[in-house]
Amino acid sequence: MPGFEIFDESEKQQINEVMEQGFTFRYNFDGMRNGVWKARELEGMICDTLNVKHAHLVSSGTAALTTALAAAGIGAGDEVIVPPFTFVASVEAIVLAGAIPVFAEIDETLTLSPQGIRAVITPRTKAVNFVHMCGSMGHMDEIKAICDEHNLILLEDACQATGATYKGQSLGTIGQVGTLSFDSVKTISCGEGGAVLTNDETIYNNAHMYSDHGHDHIGMDRGAEGHPIMGANYRISEMNAAVGVAQWKKLGRILDIQRRNKKALKDALSQYSEVSFRVLPDAEGDNAGFLSFFLPDETRAREVVKALGEQKVPGVFYWYGNNWHYFKNWTHIQQMKGPAKLPIELIADRPDYTQVKTPQSDAIMSRTISMLINLSWSEADIQQRIDAFANVFKK
Repeated sequence: MPGFEIFDESEKQQINEVMEQGFTFRYNFDGMRNGVWKARELEGMICDTLNVKHAHLVSSGTAALTTALAAAGIGAGDEVIVPPFTFVASVEAIVLAGAIPVFAEIDETLTLSPQGIRAVITPRTKAVNFVHMCGSMGHMDEIKAICDEHNLILLEDACQATGATYKGQSLGTIGQVGTLSFDSVKTISCGEGGAVLTNDETIYNNAHMYSDHGHDHIGMDRGAEGHPIMGANYRISEMNAAVGVAQWKKLGRILDIQRRNKKALKDALSQYSEVSFRVLPDAEGDNAGFLSFFLPDETRAREVVKALGEQKVPGVFYWYGNNWHYFKNWTHIQQMKGPAKLPIELIADRPDYTQVKTPQSDAIMSRTISMLINLSWSEADIQQRIDAFANVFKK
C-alpha cells in the first residue's frame, strides 16, 4: 500500500486503449467505444474476486459512502452509529445525508466494539457504519448478530481494507452494503475512485441511479432514459476505471508483498516486552496495509513516535494527534460547521458534539502507533526499520 508504488506499463496500456479506441464517459456513446467499457470491466473483476453480486463504481470513496447511505434508504433523521477512529468522510457523508452520526466506542481491533454499539442503540438507530480501519476487521460475527437483532443496516466501510477477508468472506460484503476507495494512497489506486458493493438488487439499482442523476440506464439512448429517483453526479470516468483495471489485476501480488513485509516488521517488534499488537479476529484475512501496535501508555507512545522520526523512519502514524482520523481533533465536526445551514441543524434534539466523550477509545488510541507497509521496500529498507526498532526500544 499504496498501489501507485507499482504503476508500470500496464496502467498506461489500459489508458491508451480508452484514448485510442474508446470514450471517456462511462455511459452510452456505444458507437464511439469499439467495445471498450472500462468501468464495466472493472466492476466485473471486483464481483468475481470478492464474490459479490454487484459492484458499482463511483468517483471516490466518499462518493461511495454517500451513495451507499442513500441507496440503502438511510436519510433524514436516521441515527447512524460510527466510530471516533475513522477518516472524516465517514462522518461527513452521514451529516450530508441528513442523518445523525452517533459515536460509539472501539476496542483493540481498532474498530467498533460490540459493547460500544449496543450502548448507543436507540429507537432512531437505522444503521451501523462499520469502518475496517487500517486494513483489518472487528468481531464481525457479533457485529452482524447485533445488527440483525435490532434490524439495523450494516454498512461496511472497507475503504482501507481492499482485499481483506473475514473467515473467507470479503470485507465490504458481509453487511447489506459496503464501500471501497481507490484514491491515490489506497491499496488499489485509480487516482480517484470508489465502489459500492452489495448483494441486494434494490440497493444496487438505487446506487447506480443515485450516482448518475437518477438515470435508470435502460436502453441505449441517454436522453430517453427514465429517472425514477433524484440523484447526484458521482460517476467515475473511463480513464480512472482503466487505471483500476490494471491495478486490480495486481491485487494478489499487492497483498502478498504487504503480508510478507508486515510479518518481517511484526516479528522484529515481537521481542520487545512493552509492545503488544492490535487484535485481529481473523489474522489470515488482514490485508496488511498497516502494522498497528500498542505501547503501555500515551507518554511512551509519543516518545516512540518522536524517536522513530529521529531515526528517519517514514510512514509512522500517531492517530490520536492526527487531524483527519480521530474525533477529538475534528473541531469542524464538533461544531457542525459548514458553508451553509446543515440538515442536522433542523433536528431539535440533536447531539451536542462538543460534549461527546469516548474514554475507552481515547485510552486505546493514545497508546496506538501504526506503520504504513510499503510495496516498494527493499530488504535494506526493511532492515533499516528493524535496526531503528532496536535503537528505540532497547533504550
